[in-house]
Amino acid sequence: MKYTNYPPIPKQDLPDWELLSKISIIDNNEPLQPVSLSSKLKMYPAYYKLRVTYALPECFVRDSVLDRLHMAADLLPSDLSLVVLDGWRPFSVQQYLFDTLVNLLKKANPEMSLDKLLSKARTLVSPPSDNPSTPSPHLTGGAVDVTLCDTNGRFLDMGTSFDEASDYSWTFALEEAALDDASSLIQARNNRRVLFSIMQEAGFTNLASEWWHYDFGDQLWAERTGSKTACFGATSVCGIEQMWKDQINSIKN
Repeated sequence: MKYTNYPPIPKQDLPDWELLSKISIIDNNEPLQPVSLSSKLKMYPAYYKLRVTYALPECFVRDSVLDRLHMAADLLPSDLSLVVLDGWRPFSVQQYLFDTLVNLLKKANPEMSLDKLLSKARTLVSPPSDNPSTPSPHLTGGAVDVTLCDTNGRFLDMGTSFDEASDYSWTFALEEAALDDASSLIQARNNRRVLFSIMQEAGFTNLASEWWHYDFGDQLWAERTGSKTACFGATSVCGIEQMWKDQINSIKN
């Protein structure tokens, strides 16, 4: 058994969504950075690999998020690497993911009310929102989905796959499921503990329903840490047209 010296993951509640929506955002305008240029991190753009419509072949995160990912990577045992699966996410991808999940849940649970369907879907995918006061976490560049791999590039067993619609996807779930010393989930539990420990030490907060989802600087992070403000609002990758427009306008001024 490996990685046995990391503390248990504490049980967490889901965010108080009403409180979260009232947290003001004072965006510090940090730029998005491509993860692929980092020598300390691995990148596997999961949604692009899964052929999700409009998904990008690159993972982008805010400047200080990249710094903290590097901090987390430095805390890992030498035989492990931190893998970024997703960061900044276009609104169109968020819309596709949420709508697809809601439709699948509706087909599987035809008697379930719309409110319950939306609430259940929210544990796995945030509702799409480009509202400046309540943007979807991944739209801010402050949310990041991560996992671990070994020196041979093999993903570690985390008990579920990324984005799996399972009760075991809750970060704490394996702390209870692996209580039996003979459980096949013990190593997966230990692997989760490694990820949770390094990400928390680097300043990230975790979304209770997703072992892979961590936040820094967005409203989810602010709600978890008790911060009165979030420092990341909705942002976007700058295209060539917008870049030229900004440059031309700056020359005029």
